[in-house]
Amino acid sequence: MRPTLSQAPLSSRQRARRVLPKLALAGLLCLAAGCLYRMPIQQGNFLDPNQVAQLETGMTRSQVMFLLGTPMVPNGFNTDRWDYYYYIKAGNRGEVTFAKRLTVYFKDDKVERVWTYANNFELLKQLGYR
Repeated sequence: MRPTLSQAPLSSRQRARRVLPKLALAGLLCLAAGCLYRMPIQQGNFLDPNQVAQLETGMTRSQVMFLLGTPMVPNGFNTDRWDYYYYIKAGNRGEVTFAKRLTVYFKDDKVERVWTYANNFELLKQLGYR
């Protein structure tokens, strides 16, 4: 039986012509996967620096809530402490690039002291925090 054109074995050059476009497409897809844009994710209570500057000892809980809003994570064990968390995840790895924490301590339903923490002080200065 004689082989027809469809049954004839392919030469290495013909096989390369069929496989090469598929390999090129796969390579482009792999390269494009590393170039994807990942939108920054913001979580928590964003506190305006001007609002934080207005916070004073002796303020009542309702004044603090009016000024800063409700804390994102209410503390079920210590009602005399309100924690405000804020962080930004950016980049392809989704790492936290900026984190800020503000803790308000109350005594007799009035602000006793305020504690702040930020992990990126250069970005903190750019945003206007002290």
